[in-house]
Amino acid sequence: MDFLLAELAEIFKALAHPTRLKVIYYLKDRERCVCEFIEEFSLEQSNISQHLAVLKRAGIVSSRRVGLNVHYRLTNPKFVELVDLLKDIVIEETKKESENLLKGEDFNA
Repeated sequence: MDFLLAELAEIFKALAHPTRLKVIYYLKDRERCVCEFIEEFSLEQSNISQHLAVLKRAGIVSSRRVGLNVHYRLTNPKFVELVDLLKDIVIEETKKESENLLKGEDFNA
């Protein structure tokens, strides 16, 4: 059980950056070349490569070389579902907090 929890923690650490969350969505439908990330995200190659390396070490993405290019893909489509689920939770909690503020309630209580 401790091993499983440690693996989960590594996945959540890898997902703990907005750019890496964008990568998950960008890979949702197909694999992509690093050059596509650079163009889509307006980031330097070294920066996007660092983010992809973090995701790869966590087992979230895998890569393959195609000629001179490296292509990345999700190792499991359920990573998109996971991020969607977390996004839904954040939206629900934000909505609750907003409603409580409008009612004049202390949502930290």
